Amino acid sequence: MKLFRFTLLLFLFTFATTISAQGIIKTTLEPNQEPEAPSNWTKKNQLGFDISEIAFVNWSAGGTSSISGLFKGEFARTYVKGNHKWFNELIVKYGLNKQDGTELRKTDDALIFNSTYGFRKDTTSNWYYSAKYNFSTQFTDGYNYPNRDIAISRPFAPAYIFLGAGAENSNKAKNRTFYFSPITLKTTLVLDQYLADQGAFGVKKAVYAPDPLDPANNILIEQGQKVKAEFGILLTAYMKNEIFKNIFYENRLSLYTDYLNRFGNVDVDYDTRLDLVVNAYVKANIGIHLVYDDDIKTKKDVVDPTTGTTSQVNDGPRAQLRQVLGVGLVYAFQ
Repeated sequence: MKLFRFTLLLFLFTFATTISAQGIIKTTLEPNQEPEAPSNWTKKNQLGFDISEIAFVNWSAGGTSSISGLFKGEFARTYVKGNHKWFNELIVKYGLNKQDGTELRKTDDALIFNSTYGFRKDTTSNWYYSAKYNFSTQFTDGYNYPNRDIAISRPFAPAYIFLGAGAENSNKAKNRTFYFSPITLKTTLVLDQYLADQGAFGVKKAVYAPDPLDPANNILIEQGQKVKAEFGILLTAYMKNEIFKNIFYENRLSLYTDYLNRFGNVDVDYDTRLDLVVNAYVKANIGIHLVYDDDIKTKKDVVDPTTGTTSQVNDGPRAQLRQVLGVGLVYAFQ
């Protein structure tokens, strides 16, 4: 599994680098040779690495030394021709933290792919008839630290797929996009049988019955389902503005509600970030990521007073919040 994850990361990096390298190769025109027509494709390739560190040596006030690192990659390909527009975006994130006296811990982990095709009636309109595809998952196992014995999430457990059709308003000059789809299929994948049996992330959990020979134990009657399908409404929004010189404010919002299962109960995914650009290669950022999904239950550790063993139980849905403050290097290439 570790080899697979490393290979996947290497493939993504190599693919993006290769495509970009091909785009910057310049060829010398032969005499009387006409230049090539402008491409309908535009590209964005950006790699970033944020790091924060604090160290103490004989510090009288006390403290714990720590170091954190976060790798980020954003790759985009946009095709525009006439009234047609096709936007593709790949986002990868992976962060780690190490403190004295504790093991290495994960701070961020995401693999996100977005693809949107749109058609508009004329070249002056900002409104498109659009179809959108979104896929998201993670690279490595997640834990409820300090408990590392039981994983609470794994690659493709969960994974989310959104597929739908609707209308999109895209304004390139103002760098904002709004998308509304009244017909969106949401698929939740939990491709780990242990988590599926628990009913993690909203899938149908396993069914057990008491063992007639040993009532203290249960017999598995039906395994938990690994796939959950929903049909509902999706609203997404993206905006990025330069609010002051070299200070950029970026927002991503996703709202979803299911028609059949508790209509009006909205899943929220809101990511906001403030980028302070020092120069072309150095950037500071402050970010907040807020998530609420009624199907994601909070895990808590429970200790059995008789045996002393620790187990994890669901503690109901709660708002999830992650705050990030970092300074790092950014490398953009074509």
